[in-house]
Amino acid sequence: MAGRYPAAVALSLLALSPYLILTTATLLLEPRLMRELGATRFELQLTSGMSNAAYAFGAVAAADLVQRVARRHLYLLCEAGFVVSSVLALSAPGIGLFMTGVILQGLCTGMLLVSALPPLVTGHPLGRLPTTAAVVSLGLFGMVAFGPLVGGLVGSLGGWRLLFAGIAALAAIGLTVGALAFESNDPPDRRARFDWLAIPLAFGTTVLPFFGVSWLTRGSFSDPAFYLPVVLGLLSGVFLVGGQYKKARPLMPVRPISNTLPVVGTVNAMLVGACFTTLLELTETYLTSEARYSPLRIGVLVTPQIVGVFIAAVLFRRLLATRWTQYLALSGTVSVAVGAAVLLTASTANASVIVPVAAFFLGYGAGAGVTPGLFLAGFSVPSAQIGPTFALVELLRSEAAFLVGPVLLHIALTTGLAQGFHLTVAITLAITVIGGLLLVVLYLLGGARPQPPDLESWLSGRSTAYHSPALAAALRKP
Repeated sequence: MAGRYPAAVALSLLALSPYLILTTATLLLEPRLMRELGATRFELQLTSGMSNAAYAFGAVAAADLVQRVARRHLYLLCEAGFVVSSVLALSAPGIGLFMTGVILQGLCTGMLLVSALPPLVTGHPLGRLPTTAAVVSLGLFGMVAFGPLVGGLVGSLGGWRLLFAGIAALAAIGLTVGALAFESNDPPDRRARFDWLAIPLAFGTTVLPFFGVSWLTRGSFSDPAFYLPVVLGLLSGVFLVGGQYKKARPLMPVRPISNTLPVVGTVNAMLVGACFTTLLELTETYLTSEARYSPLRIGVLVTPQIVGVFIAAVLFRRLLATRWTQYLALSGTVSVAVGAAVLLTASTANASVIVPVAAFFLGYGAGAGVTPGLFLAGFSVPSAQIGPTFALVELLRSEAAFLVGPVLLHIALTTGLAQGFHLTVAITLAITVIGGLLLVVLYLLGGARPQPPDLESWLSGRSTAYHSPALAAALRKP
């Protein structure tokens, strides 16, 4: 099986899908988890926050490790770790062991992202690349879109431990497929030094702000436990990116992706990912607390987002090698804005009609906005650096999503969901529209023109696929 494309696709999806399903399934499981684990809402929010932090940090840590450790060994170790962490979570008698298991799941999945995806993207013939891009889109956001339906079924019918057992079984299958199909490789530089600048700063960038926003479930914006970690975490992020930009041999290629196209793609992925996640959480909370819908009904109502993600993946497969990728990414931002506008008309009386329509636009927006943005950055660096590039973009995207979502959800809850839901949806709509317009301006100021990527040169390692102008290049011309 080693080297075969279907096996490579299978092991990549099995590496990422289980955890990504859980990220959007657990919100609808909260009442049952609180009851059966004796947990508070803060403890569950902290579990989610630290797990997301571990995912983002794990991607950066893996980018460092794969320089010295064979990807195959790292994949097998992390997949085995995911199986063990899933068993810890499903067997937990209380919140402590459950939290430990879920955080380890996030850490292992972040590391699997960097160990499994780059070989799938760069290790197969050029003709496979469009299909690979679609698979990445489905693997990242298709599973996220599928999560609420899974959470709704489990939340209504019970058996969350059975869900984690199923997740562990999928990971065990992924471990088996990886052992059979993951090709052996020699690490590029066994003598590479540990990056004492990037790794600690990445830890602070993720753990500190994610803890701070989790605190909002038991405190307020004026609490030092909220604003101090958030401020320190954001400063860590600034020093991380700045330090990587200035470093001669950085862990993550910040300087190569500081030009117009990769910056627009990365920021677009952050914007769309944050607004999609926020709107999904707001909708699920509103339907749970205000409309009093069952978890299963909520899961079914947001299921059309799966259709939107699938359509976006099919379009991305067809457009990857053309000059239309930039337009596809912009269409994702527009679609999220449309979804938010539709949600503004939602009420407890019409939610059964409005929410599925909004969910479709949100799903398409996530699929069309995030993954193309990820590849705009990835194609702007040599193919050998796509793993660290993915790690950096996922770190920034996760940071944006988890900072915006819980903050707006806190505003909605403290205002009162009847009014707070529409207020925060309107804020998210404004963020999407203003952010999208600023990205268009940034694109135009760079003097960029739609261009097809030179995928053959990129895949062979001869050059980057995109040759992007510098930021604001049009203003620098004499």
